[in-house]
Order: sequence, then structure tokens, then C-alpha cells
Amino acid sequence: MKNEKIKSIEKYSAPALSKGLDILELLATHSSGMKKSEIAKTLDRSISEIFRMLAVLVDRDYVSVDEDSERYSLTLKLFAIAHKHPPVRRLTNVAADIMAELAIHLNQSVHLAILDGDNILVIAQNDPPGNNITSVRLGARIPVTQTASGAVLCAQLNANAINDICAQNENATDKHIQVFKENVAQSAKNGVCISPSMVIGGVQNISVPIIDYSNRIVACITIPYIQRLISKDDPSLEEAKKSMLQIGNRISKCSVQTWLQISLKKLNN
Repeated sequence: MKNEKIKSIEKYSAPALSKGLDILELLATHSSGMKKSEIAKTLDRSISEIFRMLAVLVDRDYVSVDEDSERYSLTLKLFAIAHKHPPVRRLTNVAADIMAELAIHLNQSVHLAILDGDNILVIAQNDPPGNNITSVRLGARIPVTQTASGAVLCAQLNANAINDICAQNENATDKHIQVFKENVAQSAKNGVCISPSMVIGGVQNISVPIIDYSNRIVACITIPYIQRLISKDDPSLEEAKKSMLQIGNRISKCSVQTWLQISLKKLNN
């Protein structure tokens, strides 16, 4: 069976496409960009073939080049294309106004994330109006095992699937994996995960699931909760948790209603 799979891949191989995808995947891991020579060396390709691929990617606006530093970086085109995918677009449309309200009510930043392999992908983000905030960048991809969001998104997975995800994250320590699995269990039991950030000290991440019509977790909404020393009006951690649970249920219900409306419209047509 393995030999048949290899023969199938060889039969339908597309070297040019593979090179282009290699470049995109490489640049996705270098936010500061890379020079042609660096890309060629990393991918073990000649500069001439890398140059041809980069020229096409720049022309199609998947990659941009800084004329001064001669460094190539990803544009947001791939991110924009992903958001044209109907389920993601519907979810972000449903959540947008609710998330904006929540950010103001809790005076905390809030983001919406989905599972993307062994990472979470942030597909929507809102900041509160104040000056002192801690937020996660829109479009960020973060290892599942480092986040409360990841624990919530994995809450319905079986033990083997969770172990596979942990094994894919080579930089995760035994402590990270232990905390992650405890957070998964917490999420499955309570429908919410509250956990100290593994990245920034003093931050308590609060994450709740977004449920679809089939009772499947399709996304999560998360706040990196911070306690301001100069504000007396901010909701407490417990109050923030209650608000998050309410908002999670609200977005889930709105998402289901939107799905039903679209399904009925298709049936009527």
C-alpha cells in the first residue's frame, strides 16, 4: 500500500507547484522576511529557480518584497482567501459585533480561533478602548499545546488524537504537555478553560467553545485576562468567566440560526 501511494504521488507530481508551496510555507515561519539567497539555501534550491517562483508569487500578490532590504514576506492574501471559505466567513460575521461588545464590557482584548493542524489560527480579534491591553495578533498561528484556546478546541478529541497533536509539537516540554492535558480535561468537564498563560506572566487565559448545529466544537473565543492596578471598574476573573460562558452560548446559537437560515434558503431554491 505504501509503495502504491509513493507511485501515485510520483505520477501526479507538480514540481513547480511544490516549489511555490515550499516558499509560502517557509515564509510563513519568518515574520521578518527572507532574502532570495536565504530562501534558496534553506530549501536547497538554486537562486535562479527560486527567483522565478518569487517573481510569480509577487506578481500574484501572495508575496511582497521590500526594495531596500530585498527581503520577501507573505502578504495577507492567503489569509483573505481563507476567510472567503463560507464556514469561516459566516462564523466571523456572526461573532464580530458580539466580540466588540464583549471587549468593551470586560475591558479586555478578545479573539476567535479555530484548529489548524497542531496550531490554533486566530480568525478574528477585538481590543478594548483602553490603553493597557494584551492581545493576540489577527492571523496568528500558535502551537495548540501553548494555549487555553487549544485545550478548548481539543476537548472533544480522543486521547490518541491529543497525543498525536502533542507529539507534533517538538518544542513542548513535559510540563507544557501535562498542563495542556489538564486544561483539555477542564474544558471537557466545565465547558470553559481558565489557565495561566504559558507565554506571558500575569495573564489568565479564559476560553470557551463555539458549538455548531451538530454539537461539535468548531471554534473558541478567548480573552487574555489582565488585572489593571489603576482601574477599579474592571470585572473580576469570575465575572469575566461568567460573561465568557454567556457569550460562547450566544455566538453558538447565532451560528446555528445562521446555518439553519442558509440551509432553508437552499432547500427553497
